[in-house]
Amino acid sequence: MHSRIRHIEIRHHFLREHITNGKCEIKFIGTEKQLVDLFTKPLTRDRFNYLRTKLGIISLSNIS
Repeated sequence: MHSRIRHIEIRHHFLREHITNGKCEIKFIGTEKQLVDLFTKPLTRDRFNYLRTKLGIISLSNIS
């Protein structure tokens, strides 16, 4: 258990340092723009197609 906690603490300090130095920026992303939902949740067809186009994934069935 201790080794896992230590790993999390190291990662936390690494990220905090990069944010403080301006090498990384944290932004809030609203629910409607969460592109990862495409890979992690069951979605309606409309929502799936919307997120797919935002990622730049095309449907091969639409190509002539």
